[in-house]
Amino acid sequence: MTLEFGRIITAMATPFDHNGDVNYPEAIRLAQHLYDTGTDAIVLAGTTGESPTLTHDEEFQLFKEIRTAFPKKKIIAGTGSNCTRTAIESTREAAELGVDGVLQVVPYYNRPSQEGCYQHFKAVAETTALPILLYNIPGRTGRNLEPETVARLAELPTIIGIKESAGSAQQAQKIRDLCPADFLIYSGDDALTLDFMQCGAVGVVSVAAHIVGPQMAAMISAFVAGNHDEARRIESILKPVFDVLFITSNPTPLKAALTMLGFGVGIPRLPLVPATVAEVAQIAEVVAALR
Repeated sequence: MTLEFGRIITAMATPFDHNGDVNYPEAIRLAQHLYDTGTDAIVLAGTTGESPTLTHDEEFQLFKEIRTAFPKKKIIAGTGSNCTRTAIESTREAAELGVDGVLQVVPYYNRPSQEGCYQHFKAVAETTALPILLYNIPGRTGRNLEPETVARLAELPTIIGIKESAGSAQQAQKIRDLCPADFLIYSGDDALTLDFMQCGAVGVVSVAAHIVGPQMAAMISAFVAGNHDEARRIESILKPVFDVLFITSNPTPLKAALTMLGFGVGIPRLPLVPATVAEVAQIAEVVAALR
C-alpha cells in the first residue's frame, strides 16, 4: 500500500490578521510548525481552514503561497463544492498552482441522492489527474456517503481514499470490506483514530496535530508497530485535547489554543464567533497541562 500523503494529514487553520484578512506570512509559519512536528501533509481550505468563508481568490492565493514556501512538501487543496462545475474549476486552478492532491467534500445543502453523489465525484475525477480524497462528514453536509457508493467511486483511478467523518467505526469497517486493499481510509476524528485503524484505516486527518503533533505521531507509530497498549496509553493522555477542541464549532477552540501558543491566527470569521470566556478557560487549562 502506497501512503501518498502519509499517516498524519493536518487540516490547517487559516490565519487572519486584525482586519480579518488572510495572514499569508503567518500561514507559512503555521505550516512550517506542522511539518516540523509530525505532519506528513496539510489540507488547505478545509473545514478547519474555514473554507465556507474564504473567497476563491483567497484560497488560490493560499495554495500558491504555501506551495512556493514548501516546494517539496505534500499539500492537499480543499476544492470541493456543492456545485459540481465549481468543484471542477477550483480543482483545475489548484492543479495549475501545483498542489499534490485535492479533498472533495460530499455536496452540502443540496442533499443529493447516492447516485447524485457518485455522478458529482465522477465528474470531478474525470477532469483531473490529481489524487482525490473523498470527504464524508454528514453532520455538516446533511448527506452520508454510503459505503456502497464509496466502493463504486474507489473504482475510479484518481479517487485514492476517503476522509471518513461519520463518526462510526462500523461504517469505516464496511468501507474497508467493500473497497480495494489500496484504497486509503483516514479517520476524520482525532478521537477515533485508533478505532478506525483497527478497522483498516491508515491514519487521520487531524485537528489536534496543530498542538500535539509529536504525540499523535508517537501514538500512530506505536499502533503500526503492533504496540497497541502503548498507543492506547498515549490516546488516553491526549483525550482532553481531543475533547476540548470540539467544545464548540471547529475551528473556534483551535484558534484560541493556537493563540495561547503564540500563533497569530486571529479569530474566526462570522458566522463563527470567538471562544467565550468560559471556553477560553477550559482550553487554557488543557494547553497549560501540555507544557
